[in-house]
Amino acid sequence: MSSPLPSPMLLFSPVRLIAGMAIAACLPLAAPAGAAEPIATTSAGQVRGYPSAGVLGFKGIPYGGDTAKNRFQAPVPVEPWTGVREATEFAHMAPQPAGTSPGSYSHGYVPQGEDCLNLNIWTPALRDGHKRPVFVYLHGGGFDTLSANQVDGTQLSRRGDAVVVGVNHRLNGFGFLFLGDLGGPEFAGGANAGLLDIVLSLQWIHDNIAEFGGDPGCVTIFGESGGAAKCTMLMTMPAAKGLFHRVWTMSGAGLSGLTRERATTEARAVLKALDLAPDRIAEIKTLPLARLVKAMGGHAWAAVVDGTILPRAPFWPDAPPLSAGIPMVIGSTHDEMMPFLEKNPAFADLTWEKLTDLTQARFRGEPSAEKIVATYRQLYPKYSPRDTAFAIATDAGIWRDTIAEAERRAAQGAPTFVYNLNWPGGGRAAHALDLWLALDDPKLNWRTNRESNAQDMADVLSEAFLAFGRTGDPNSAKLPRWPGFNVAERPTMIFDLPPRVENDPRSAERKLFGPK
Repeated sequence: MSSPLPSPMLLFSPVRLIAGMAIAACLPLAAPAGAAEPIATTSAGQVRGYPSAGVLGFKGIPYGGDTAKNRFQAPVPVEPWTGVREATEFAHMAPQPAGTSPGSYSHGYVPQGEDCLNLNIWTPALRDGHKRPVFVYLHGGGFDTLSANQVDGTQLSRRGDAVVVGVNHRLNGFGFLFLGDLGGPEFAGGANAGLLDIVLSLQWIHDNIAEFGGDPGCVTIFGESGGAAKCTMLMTMPAAKGLFHRVWTMSGAGLSGLTRERATTEARAVLKALDLAPDRIAEIKTLPLARLVKAMGGHAWAAVVDGTILPRAPFWPDAPPLSAGIPMVIGSTHDEMMPFLEKNPAFADLTWEKLTDLTQARFRGEPSAEKIVATYRQLYPKYSPRDTAFAIATDAGIWRDTIAEAERRAAQGAPTFVYNLNWPGGGRAAHALDLWLALDDPKLNWRTNRESNAQDMADVLSEAFLAFGRTGDPNSAKLPRWPGFNVAERPTMIFDLPPRVENDPRSAERKLFGPK
């Protein structure tokens, strides 16, 4: 999901296993939608869902306990309940800073609260013995905002006879405040509490998804923007090993996390805002929620490479050995950074001189700002300064990170496929468009729903997405042959109408910026 616009000085900042596992086929089987009021039995109790346009929906199923009871610590499983729990409305999204808005996805905006460890499920049928592929969505918004309640899995579930799950978890300081070097052992598990929440949700899915018609041995995790980075973090976590079997990342790369030192600096700033001295850190567990939320705003929240929960950076300096055997699709869009920049006042009357100054603020050394701008003017003589700004920001950011991840996976011999979405929804192939197309639900995004051929593009991308979830290979009847990535040819699927494969697209830009 899109994040708030960066300041002018940050306009060109980049957006920040299962070894040996066989690629098991998880072919779809047709099944009836089931009862009018479907009731599923989970490990903690029964839940009542609802019919949803030919499939069954369940919203707000708790997988973990209320995090207010164990702030800044590892999550605990939800306590069992008696009777049938209603699962027809979205539950709490994680607490997040004031001003957070659902944007154009208001159907998913619900009250915030610390009792936020819940998930949403869409499935064709319950406990029918069919082993459907399972797609687990990790939402965007970096590591600090938004929720899984902003997507609907009905369309993809119906199209592909698949089970779709959206996971809510702790965010910002509630999920990633690192107090391990300030507050002692009792806070050691809180460095990446948000990631541990996701692991707990995957454990819940492993134990319960067969009840919802899914195959616990055929789980694809996928995420867009910050959700893509969460996927790469899980690829590095021993606690997540064996809980997922494929990875599809969209519009975002997670090469690294925060160091302990940087995370401790952020923690000190939060404690200062809360007026908590070092000997009073334990009080943070009982402070009013509103006071904590206010203090969590304006910080660089990310996963912390703490050496235990996250033992190493995911893709720095190489790809994680733990997940070398897992098939992975790495995707991005052609105009990623456009939504972050298009409404910024600095771009209202952008000239070539101003563009060079902005580029200089981001790039120091080689290549020089003058060389970067001159190269783009030569490559794209019809681009305006504004168009060029979008391209530089994209190519030096997410596109460069995408290439780095693919190169490092290729060095392992790991099964990897790369794509770039070039289809211009709303005029350009902007950040996050691939999510709605993969979900076969372009009407939920204002950029895609305005295009008459949006469903045609969704047909192509969602079929590749479903094929990958079933088999670990995204090739489908709607695509030309999509080769695995290698550094000699760099084959890349260009999702457009019609789709095509290009070897080493934007090679001049890649060579200009050099390796990550």
